[in-house]
Amino acid sequence: MDAPHQQGEAAAGWVTVEEWSGSSASALSRTAVLTASDSSLTSRRFGSRWGRIGGRMLGAFVPEGFPGSVTPDYVPFQTWDTLQGLSTYIRAMLSTQALLGAIGVGEQSATIIGATFQWFLRDLTGMLGGILFTFYQGSNLDSNAKMWRLVADFMNDLGMLMDLLSPLFPSSLIVIMCLGSLSRSFTGVASGATRAALTQHFALANNAADISAKEGSQETLATMTGMGLGMLLAHITRGHALSVWASFLSLTVFHMYANYKAVESLSLTTLNCERASILLQYFKECSEVLAPKQVSRQEHILPFWSNWRKLIRIKLPHERVHLGAKASMLTHTDMLEIAKTRSHYENNNYLLLDKEGSVHIFIHKQATPADVLKSFIHGLVLTNLAQNGKSQHTEARRWMDNNYTTFISKERNSFPFFSLLQLQVKGYSTERLLSHSIVWRAHWLHGQLDEKLK
Repeated sequence: MDAPHQQGEAAAGWVTVEEWSGSSASALSRTAVLTASDSSLTSRRFGSRWGRIGGRMLGAFVPEGFPGSVTPDYVPFQTWDTLQGLSTYIRAMLSTQALLGAIGVGEQSATIIGATFQWFLRDLTGMLGGILFTFYQGSNLDSNAKMWRLVADFMNDLGMLMDLLSPLFPSSLIVIMCLGSLSRSFTGVASGATRAALTQHFALANNAADISAKEGSQETLATMTGMGLGMLLAHITRGHALSVWASFLSLTVFHMYANYKAVESLSLTTLNCERASILLQYFKECSEVLAPKQVSRQEHILPFWSNWRKLIRIKLPHERVHLGAKASMLTHTDMLEIAKTRSHYENNNYLLLDKEGSVHIFIHKQATPADVLKSFIHGLVLTNLAQNGKSQHTEARRWMDNNYTTFISKERNSFPFFSLLQLQVKGYSTERLLSHSIVWRAHWLHGQLDEKLK
């Protein structure tokens, strides 16, 4: 055998292989080293066996690549969300026990057909309520996910309260049961839709499916724990109405608090009407763009805040801008006003109408998501400039010409996902995020508008 061949055999007489674990190249940890020679094999493992077992068990509840594969607000949100879910399942045992007692379970006078019919009406009401709620609010859930998340859990609390009240009013049992089911149907629709929007927000590594699956595992664990604790609490408080109500109300207060903390911890990086208004206002004052966490602190997430403002007739700037207005609402005076001001919107796929303190935005049928975003910002600028009922179309156009490009540029620099580029990367559209789904669009020619349904 020649010398080069002998050297090749000598070089091939040993080998070392390292084992690394992780879902991405940036999140790897060495777990073992194996070295083989002509006469022996040695191995060295890193970490304890219990540590490896714990890591595998944890993998059933957290996404692959955690924490690098999710946003920083994932952990605080999931922590509070799990705690509120736990309180929900504990209370569910108390309310279900009361509801079953109300329909006659355990009583000789109760009939199977009577209980079945009552349960049927309860479920039917819930199904119809879910359809109606989707019809009226379905397109608004993803753009206002934080608020509707709170609404969903409040409605769930209301439904459980109805179940707990049902034994106290036997003559109105069916009505109370149906109202409780109706309330929970709103919860199912709103919670499911907002959860989908939040999952997309958390997914930094295009791992929305993995996050959704692991969230299901977390919820299952919370359900089993809550049901066990709920059965224990139901057994302890059985026959003691005061204890039942004290436990239920205490858990409900904690549930509402945990929900608020969960939603408050979110720093969403997608545009909706209020976030766009907050960004623009700060930019006009300081020529800078706020970070998502700073914007989140200024958002109004309590659902009752909006209703209270309506009662006292106070509107925030973004509430005075109506995106995707219907052309059929125009009067003769409105048409003449548009004809007078349309020169300010040449080469733009939108028109603005300043009317009675509000700005109505008509979106062209060929408008792109970038056009929609620009039209909304333009509408906010026009709203802020309006004084003493006088129109400020010229000033608004001048501000847009001088500052809009800078505003969008700084937005992209400060928000890698909070920009038009993010909308393309994640597959969202500005229309879905800024406001309700824009159903109404228009086409105009020489001041005439003919309505067109998208």
